[in-house]
Amino acid sequence: MDRQIYAGEWKLLERLWEESPQTLMQLVRTLSKEVGWSKSTVATMVRRMEAKGLLRIEEGEKARRIYPALTREEAVASETGTLIDKVFRGRPGLLMASLIERSELTQQEIDELYAMLKRAEEERDG
Repeated sequence: MDRQIYAGEWKLLERLWEESPQTLMQLVRTLSKEVGWSKSTVATMVRRMEAKGLLRIEEGEKARRIYPALTREEAVASETGTLIDKVFRGRPGLLMASLIERSELTQQEIDELYAMLKRAEEERDG
């Protein structure tokens, strides 16, 4: 099963992470304004995303309620893992090196990176 989350799916998930559940028509109104999608486009995406396990749908009194089937954090972790495996040959250090080389990090961001590495070291040794 393809669990990769494509750009359009991220847009739909973002709406559901902001406010959930939503009906199909609520999603259509929002996504029509934001990206110009038609009702049939949104309905097709919802069906495909449900089949991929990205959405959960429950029957409501008047309309079906659509929920994200994973949290933003779970989606980010999955996509980050896919990126590291595909682009950086499974080596997170290469990802970090690429980010650092292409960014002008503030001192606060550098401090945060050091803190994350320290926590990772403590968890590994702990």
